Amino acid sequence: MSEFLPFTRPYIDEETIAAVGDVLRSGWITSGPKVQAFEKALSEFFGGRPVRTFNSGTCTMEIALRIAGIGAGDEVITTPISWVATSNIIIEVGATPVFADIDPVTRNIDLDKVEAAITPRTKAIIPVDLSGLPVDRDRLYAIAAKHNLRVVEDAAQAIGALWHGKRIGSFGDFVSFSFQANKNLTTTEGGCLVLNNEEEARLAEKYRLQGVTRTGFDGMDVDVLGGKYNMTDVAAVIGLNQLAQLQSITARRHALAKHYFKTFGADFEQLTGAQLPVADFEHSNWHMFEIVLPEGIKRADFMATMKEQHNIGCGVHYPPIHLFQMYRARGFKEGMFPVAESVGSRIVTLPLFPRMSEADVERVVGAVRKALSI
Repeated sequence: MSEFLPFTRPYIDEETIAAVGDVLRSGWITSGPKVQAFEKALSEFFGGRPVRTFNSGTCTMEIALRIAGIGAGDEVITTPISWVATSNIIIEVGATPVFADIDPVTRNIDLDKVEAAITPRTKAIIPVDLSGLPVDRDRLYAIAAKHNLRVVEDAAQAIGALWHGKRIGSFGDFVSFSFQANKNLTTTEGGCLVLNNEEEARLAEKYRLQGVTRTGFDGMDVDVLGGKYNMTDVAAVIGLNQLAQLQSITARRHALAKHYFKTFGADFEQLTGAQLPVADFEHSNWHMFEIVLPEGIKRADFMATMKEQHNIGCGVHYPPIHLFQMYRARGFKEGMFPVAESVGSRIVTLPLFPRMSEADVERVVGAVRKALSI
């Protein structure tokens, strides 16, 4: 049997490994000069906007909500198809998550449903760029402006993605990115928050480290309740080297995605009833290549066949959040968001990472065809 092919695999080059060694030898391994350098490089990447780094792409969104003053009694609209952190952080700040169903083609939040879900208690929207395909930013911000809402972009998967030529993160309100191990840019674990001004950035720093403000040699004060969310220099130096390679990483992902479409062929959807992703090479960074299986195919059986018969790993991104036990306890149930429930029960992530070859893509497509018996 061929070597195991995972759905993703991070690539850390020898130069990065050596740079990590230099940090470890430097004696300064927690937040220090490399974090500052990474934040500066990210700010330049995002057109000069303030950027602060953190130890995850989850706390970034929570901190954005706190900076926006969102809490008890407020509602925040988001998608039911995302990593559960997207809605958990709404609960964490004391607000109420409100889900809007997804578009069946893009699999991103349906902005018509968002507008319909707005109430006098709505204070923010958290859209998700699933697989690195951006939500329509023009429509999103038109809705936000019309209803005076803050936007916390969950761009966890969208580093390097564009909206009509502008980098996601270079415009808008709060923009949160994840640098977790499977992301297009990784720091092993981590994330960053793009902010609107230096006042917000200073407040983010407080929330990042116990609410502390330091002055002079020995001055210290605390005026907000913060946490322990700082990024280390070890993680930051990995991020610096990854950022330098991001353009080539994105280009390689585009090439592999194009080869997927070519290899699947124009008749794949018609023959199988499966659904390929939107073939968007203007905006998406192709973080993942996801298909929606045909009705009647059990996803677990499909994934088992891919693993046991073809030695290929697949992922699930994501089951519907509102059907998790904790959310059912809050009153959510089957039938509330039918598109999300249909897509969430059948979506499968196929292998896509820069070190794959075109032959790997062909192997995956051949295995998918066999698993679907065509």
